Amino acid sequence: MTPRRTPPDAPGTAGAAAPAPLSPGAVSAAPGPAGLPGRREPAAPPPAELPATLCRDPEEFAALATDWRALQRRCRAATPFQSHAWLYSWWLSYGTPGRLRIVLVRRAGRLVGAAPLMLTYRPLPVLVPLGGSITDFSDVLLDDSCAQLAAGALAEGLRRAARGAVVDLREVRPGAAAERLYAAWPGPRRTLTDSVCLELPGVPMPQLLARLTGARARRVRAKLRKLDALGIEEHAVPAHEVPAAVANMLRLHGLQWAGRGVTPEHLRPRFADHLVRATREMVAGGDAVLTEYRMAGRVMAADLMLMSTDLAGGYLFGADPELRARKVDITTMLMRHDARHVVETRRGALSLLRGTEPYKRHWRPVAVANQRLLLSRRAAAPALRLYAAQAHGRALAAGLARERLTSLRGVRARLNAWQTRGASRR
Repeated sequence: MTPRRTPPDAPGTAGAAAPAPLSPGAVSAAPGPAGLPGRREPAAPPPAELPATLCRDPEEFAALATDWRALQRRCRAATPFQSHAWLYSWWLSYGTPGRLRIVLVRRAGRLVGAAPLMLTYRPLPVLVPLGGSITDFSDVLLDDSCAQLAAGALAEGLRRAARGAVVDLREVRPGAAAERLYAAWPGPRRTLTDSVCLELPGVPMPQLLARLTGARARRVRAKLRKLDALGIEEHAVPAHEVPAAVANMLRLHGLQWAGRGVTPEHLRPRFADHLVRATREMVAGGDAVLTEYRMAGRVMAADLMLMSTDLAGGYLFGADPELRARKVDITTMLMRHDARHVVETRRGALSLLRGTEPYKRHWRPVAVANQRLLLSRRAAAPALRLYAAQAHGRALAAGLARERLTSLRGVRARLNAWQTRGASRR
């Protein structure tokens, strides 16, 4: 279940700047995206109760780990990509020095809101989520016990931090905490459609098979029997073994996609460094499972699964080409493991993450479109309109390119089938 990736925008290393205090103020009523009903947000409480601050110092960001993890646990909408382990590790590999912008909201000293962002230029100044293009879901964090108040304070803090920049929150999952921020936003905003993700319910494999046609379900059962006959064993990698296991997974990933269009970023050292750091900490904290699939003691495949309260998703895998030569269905092998783990840990959904590749659609998943939320101060409204128009235009062009590529692939497949039939007649 390998999501499509594009290289991140800005490589670099961490830089430092002093934090600046922000004062929350009143916010206005507005409807939210994706059908979120309008609500009138109350005036934000005095700064002494819900102060907002701006973190620009990577060392301060690093020191937030404990408070951040506690807030993530109190934000049910959070996905694994909002963990401190994932975001801070991403910053170390991809962050641009001096451009860290994290808005923080506290209540009686406890962290109740966070918007992890970075300043970039496209060429207008834009605040974008940490995590970049290797992250499937972006969001803010809001404490469920005071989400509405925290959203108002976070909106005001972010408005002050934005200055003349547009805020571009990409890959926002429906139901995300960012929808509350959007509803509380006191200035201009726009909603666009972003990537499509596919999801399955968190149910046992027999129920997943029941979603398939009879013929396809029988084929999957035959593939499962073949896996059992080969004696493939699953091994959960402990945290201290993660560095070597991730390196091996990336090696297998490169072999698996050799000559078939591997995502270049997956082969770069900065990606490997990020994945080792983030995975080791997430495995130790129960937010990730790295599984090796062994045959006769030899690691033939590895799969990284990321988890949050309600969601689990297979992020990246690698498989030895020998499995394909042995007619092993790797997707079925991974799906059985992931579905069982989702059920055992009582997660509500198994996400196949971004992309609508045919091997995912075989399981008849539900398509869920991410959102792209654009915000600005009133003075920057013209910049927001221009930026939104450009983003919409690029999305249309990309959609047309995908349709053309799909059409060409269909023609090529029909031509290959025709040539095969012709050869068999001869």
